[in-house]
Amino acid sequence: MNIFKKATLSVALIGSVLLGGCESGLQVDPRQSIDASGALNTPDAVDAALNSVYARLRSVRNYGRDLLALSDALADVGQTTSNSGRLISENNNQPNAHFQAGFWQNSYYAINEANLIIDGLPGVQGASAAQLARWEGEAKFLRALYYFDLVKVYSYIPTAIFQGGVIDQGGIPLVTEGVITSGAAFNRQPARASINEVYDQIYKDLEDAKRLLTSRGVQYASSGAASALLSRVALYKGDWTKAVSESTLALSSSVGTVLSGNAYVTGWRAAINPESMFEVRFALAEESIGVNESLQSSYTALLNLTNKNSQGGWGDFIPNATVRGFFGLTQLQTGTPASDNNNWDVNRNSDIRAQLYTTGNTVRGAGRQIECTKFLSKSGFAYADNVPVIRKSEMHLNRAEANYRLGNTDLALSELNAFKALRGLSAVTLSGQALLDEILLERFKEFAFEGHRFFDLKRNGRAIVKTTPVVNVQFDDFRILPPLPQREVDGNPNLNQNRGY
Repeated sequence: MNIFKKATLSVALIGSVLLGGCESGLQVDPRQSIDASGALNTPDAVDAALNSVYARLRSVRNYGRDLLALSDALADVGQTTSNSGRLISENNNQPNAHFQAGFWQNSYYAINEANLIIDGLPGVQGASAAQLARWEGEAKFLRALYYFDLVKVYSYIPTAIFQGGVIDQGGIPLVTEGVITSGAAFNRQPARASINEVYDQIYKDLEDAKRLLTSRGVQYASSGAASALLSRVALYKGDWTKAVSESTLALSSSVGTVLSGNAYVTGWRAAINPESMFEVRFALAEESIGVNESLQSSYTALLNLTNKNSQGGWGDFIPNATVRGFFGLTQLQTGTPASDNNNWDVNRNSDIRAQLYTTGNTVRGAGRQIECTKFLSKSGFAYADNVPVIRKSEMHLNRAEANYRLGNTDLALSELNAFKALRGLSAVTLSGQALLDEILLERFKEFAFEGHRFFDLKRNGRAIVKTTPVVNVQFDDFRILPPLPQREVDGNPNLNQNRGY
């Protein structure tokens, strides 16, 4: 059996019941399981288990859609179109319209699998030292990534914590040992660890990953990717010196390439983005998320750029006036008849990132709207684009911001201007708050439709302000955090719910 198709391990799929009992955690398809007896005793079994942890990143609730599209819908990046009705409530920032229980469940499934792999490594027969190091390093990188995604969603971020006299929400449950029986899962009822404890565990896992890993492709964890992720984590933690040092290590690694000019645009058209330091891979057509909830379908009604009249997705979430203004985007008729969608494009300014936007089509009644084309069948089949989780260009912006926070304003300005040159923009002369605002603005432009903006606002304690729809969510509003899944709270007396829910 192809190990990439062994999506789950029966020993691991106790799932989120380790946190109090979501019933779907017990719904295991036996055709996707292998015998629990001795499941982690051989190298092939460990590889299969590890591939399962990677595979869970493809979930719609994780990098398949929500960590990008839903995050940006919550933020001030775009507006919904009502084409399919998806993401409207999130874009309106309605109470309970936030990350769903499936994100929590799938992430803790993966963490339990990673824990079981780490726990079981001493008993693997016939493994070399290099294999053991790789398995441990990759499992710890993945555990760190899942924990980081969970804590940044469900908790406040260390650089901006709202404390209004309410019960401390804290971080998230932190478990580093796997469970293999439902009894053990139900008996373990962990409280929420502190935010700092969760970040400390993420640090520890990533430092181990750096030490243990080399590189075997950007679809797998590597030492360079671990430094890159640690740079991001340190930025969120407010550990500015660490953010500078890790971003520097990541930039010096052989993993990923910083692109500029037209190469940056063509990088987004390649199946594997050359900028990727770590990306979620969709290798087979049957892994396609489909026309309803994929990133391609969420962002554009196009099937491809070859023929804009071909029926594609829904185009549910498109750039708002702010993003259109960044890139000078307005509709442009390029030929006749006007009814042919191929005779339409957009006016653009000199920012190379403007090339990643164009007009869609009218096939689904979408109104030939201006859409983002970062995800457009680049893997060779529809609705299954590989997803860059960490791009190397981010390291420049991380380092610029961290240097600013350290008071190294000359270094911050120099790095910002060097980055602007990569995108075809003129240098600026700024200092003080204006310099920080410009760095954050470049992050906004660079990572539009990649899911960063909501968390950049959150970690800076800034309000979410939109004009379409009209929204003003101040940082002290309870809607900044989602509710913990109610079944988890009901089943675990030690697990306190976020305020307002």
